[in-house]
Amino acid sequence: MTPARGTTPRGAANERQAAEYVRGMFGRVAGRYDLLNHLLSFQADRYWRSRTVARVEHILRRPGTRVMDLCCGTGDLLLALEAKADASGVVLGGDFCHPMLVEAGRKSARRRAVAPLVECDALALPFADVSLDLITVAFGFRNFANYRAGLKELNRVLKPGGMLAILEFSTPPNAVFRALYGFYSRRLLPLAGGLISGDGEAYRYLPESVRKFPAAEVLAAEMEGAGFTRVRFDRLTFGIVALHTGLAG
Repeated sequence: MTPARGTTPRGAANERQAAEYVRGMFGRVAGRYDLLNHLLSFQADRYWRSRTVARVEHILRRPGTRVMDLCCGTGDLLLALEAKADASGVVLGGDFCHPMLVEAGRKSARRRAVAPLVECDALALPFADVSLDLITVAFGFRNFANYRAGLKELNRVLKPGGMLAILEFSTPPNAVFRALYGFYSRRLLPLAGGLISGDGEAYRYLPESVRKFPAAEVLAAEMEGAGFTRVRFDRLTFGIVALHTGLAG
């Protein structure tokens, strides 16, 4: 299996440039990100997030639990996690794209949520070692500039036995469905996303980043290599998405 490295946007020569590209791209589409997520996934993104919450609910219910939704974007998963968390716990949202956090703040205010928002880089988190019980990353991990360094950083801040849950696009294993999904993601998604968002470049990058992202088996191996144990993954919606979980060593 080819090792996972990190996102490689066109024109980015190093990790710093890759991170700057991703931050700028998400900043440009933040205002219409929710609309496009729901529309282009045919509302399946709501189901994928609900499956993630169900998988980690036993940790959310623990008294005093400390949770971080990283790459929280506009806050959909963050708010769902907070709704299930024990009242004595703390659920934080983190993202390195400020406009996304602005949108998350607006959404939180409308729903009277209290989850604090932190502007932070996933490769250098502003948290002490062994300080969190759960970290979730939904549709953000593939945009890390360095996957291996990111996994090690997530392991650093998790308590021993703490859980990491990564919800991310993947490669459908069925050849026929893979071909159909490939046509949709290469041809139709960039066209629709560009027209609605006004940013064609962003919606060319997004499906391209999915195609370049490692297979589910490779990501599982990378998690184990970074020190996670009891790693498992489930494919959802014919393998369009995979939900990986593992426990910090």
